[in-house]
Amino acid sequence: MHGSVSPAESVPSATFVVPVEPPADAADRTLGGILDTLGRHALHLVADAGRMDEQLGEVVVHGPGEPVPPADDGVLLLTGSRAAHPQTLDTIRSAGTTGYRAVVVKAFGDDLIGLAHVAEESGVALLSTPDEMAWRHLDALITSSKAPAFSDDTDRFTSIGVGDLFALANAIASSVGGAITIEDPTGRVIAYSNLPHQEIDEIRRLGILGRQTPDRPTNYEEYQAVLRSESPVYFESPTPEYASRLAIAVRAGTEALGLIWVLTDRPPIVARAELVLADAAKATALHLLRARGQRDPERAQRTEALRLLLDGAIAPRSAAAQLGVKAETPSVVLVIAPTGDDVEPILAAARIVDLVTLYCEAWHSSALCVTDSGVVYAFLPTRTTDEPSPRLLKLAEDLAATIERSGRLNVLVGIGSCAAGLAEVAESRAMADRVLAVLTGRADPSTRVASVEQVRTEVVLRTVAEQGAADQGQLLGPVRAILEHDATHGTVYGESLLVYLSSFGDVVRAAEKLNIHENTMRYRIRRVEALFDLSLDDGDQVLAIWLQLRLLRLLG
Repeated sequence: MHGSVSPAESVPSATFVVPVEPPADAADRTLGGILDTLGRHALHLVADAGRMDEQLGEVVVHGPGEPVPPADDGVLLLTGSRAAHPQTLDTIRSAGTTGYRAVVVKAFGDDLIGLAHVAEESGVALLSTPDEMAWRHLDALITSSKAPAFSDDTDRFTSIGVGDLFALANAIASSVGGAITIEDPTGRVIAYSNLPHQEIDEIRRLGILGRQTPDRPTNYEEYQAVLRSESPVYFESPTPEYASRLAIAVRAGTEALGLIWVLTDRPPIVARAELVLADAAKATALHLLRARGQRDPERAQRTEALRLLLDGAIAPRSAAAQLGVKAETPSVVLVIAPTGDDVEPILAAARIVDLVTLYCEAWHSSALCVTDSGVVYAFLPTRTTDEPSPRLLKLAEDLAATIERSGRLNVLVGIGSCAAGLAEVAESRAMADRVLAVLTGRADPSTRVASVEQVRTEVVLRTVAEQGAADQGQLLGPVRAILEHDATHGTVYGESLLVYLSSFGDVVRAAEKLNIHENTMRYRIRRVEALFDLSLDDGDQVLAIWLQLRLLRLLG
């Protein structure tokens, strides 16, 4: 009878596998498609050798000194090889003669031009991956991204910013026609769809609220059935108050990363939904591969160590032991702040921290992120203590763009000073905060990313302001008098004097900035000198007055 069965008592009345096969004409994805899917932070094209539109075969991991095994259309990962070593050139030539279409190397700061020439001559594409990328991780990413498509929805799924699992869940739900959850193999709900026209049942509601599928007698058997199957598995509900379900395992090779569950009858899912779901599982594997480091049981300890390090409240060597890096590791701190009048910063920061972490871990495997007071801090190990490289600035720009595109959220990114070791990380964080303050205070919203070097002047001014140089009790008598006069009489002597001094006494230039006649500018300066007993011939007084007026404007 309707309503007589609780969620804990609901068990499927029938279970069967829904076989899927790719279309007869389906082929593995092309090299160009794989590059688009994984993005430049995983793979960078050095030389294409005319291979961009060709499908790729198996991925082969190759060690230094090993013979190159034949592999038609394969991808060869050159682990442990240096670009400048002659043996690397020979290996690329061997790859060309044994059927490979692409070779992947790490630059480690070496010039890849010589390798690119040899790759072009050998007919193989040359790709580079960041030095910090784990080879086994790259192997799984390429393998997951090159499998053939079952449906026309693949490009839709791969267009979602990697790491935004909630956006991916909505895209899958829209394509398959029913509400979905993405879960880990133990039933923990990682993400779920929330499309308004798709209803959910009580089992799904409890799973979302508790972030864990409700305990039911057949949970273990159902999950094992899905994890054992290569195809989606259908579970028919015994009663209309609970939805029937279609589920598929998400895998990277033979490793199970998670599951996707679809409610099939609220509304009814689309025809051939099993094909759409099979493609969705491949796209989800890419997201979970990049995210699985977040489930590291040591992550909470590392995160807390990073919080203390950012605050300068932990010894560098103690932090190094907990973070898994050397105390002398060069690094830089980024601060990512959600912006907008209707944004709740703490909730928004919690929403984007996973995506930020994925981007940063692609930069370096030891990167770590934490949320604090409505912002996200990212700790990024670097190779040198040079000022932020173009690659780091590009990473920050790409991160901001991805959050805006996939999370529909605008952010500002401040890049701190480069730290020579962990002892300087707190200072890098302080500088990142000052850069963020500069970006926040600017009227131009188009600038969303800046390094401390790019806004050094404004950072210095804000540092001076923090020392109390513009506090009310520190204001010079003439400055205080000018401000009070402007407030009482509606004059603009303070602004006029600031612009005049900032123009180094050039009346014409100052008048142009204020859009007034130069005679009006001269009159205002004469009135300022007369009313407030100022001598603009006194260099020290001019400097102090300009500084306080400038800091007051900077601080709003």
